[in-house]
Amino acid sequence: MDLGKLQQQLAQHQNKVPPVEKWQPAFCGDIDLQIKHDGSWFYMGTPIGRKALVKLFAGVLRKDDDKYYLVTPVEKVGIQVEDVPFLIVQWEKSDDMLVFTTQTDDQFVVSSENPVELRTDAITGALLPYVKVRRNLWARLHQNVYYQLIEIAKQQVIEGDSHLVLSSGDYSFSLGTY
Repeated sequence: MDLGKLQQQLAQHQNKVPPVEKWQPAFCGDIDLQIKHDGSWFYMGTPIGRKALVKLFAGVLRKDDDKYYLVTPVEKVGIQVEDVPFLIVQWEKSDDMLVFTTQTDDQFVVSSENPVELRTDAITGALLPYVKVRRNLWARLHQNVYYQLIEIAKQQVIEGDSHLVLSSGDYSFSLGTY
């Protein structure tokens, strides 16, 4: 499979997230595409410089069990992901809701549908907040976003431990212990 062919198959789905969970094409093998820990995408060891292409591929990304795939109606190819496919690079407060934005411009409100949970970073081993972007695809908070959120978090004791807690509407979550 080549990226040009994949890009042609996906062109009709630009500007919307296609229903990849409904597509069940045959597995066509792995391709040399990797999402690095810092959120950058590489094909055959070379960074993919076109953000529009990365966004297109991110839209057809699916995780089945512990493996990541790019899925079209007719093909399913495996790719490598060092930690999680997305990185939260911006945030804003809209009314009393937190809105997160990924490096691929996915934007969503932090809520029970897009929860935050503490997980162990696959590379550093640190316990960090991760947030569900869509389906079973998760993002890690960029270090700058993490520190900005720490500045506005409230201290709260949960089950005997001191946590830094934030709320988005009626949904509350911990950024970690201190």
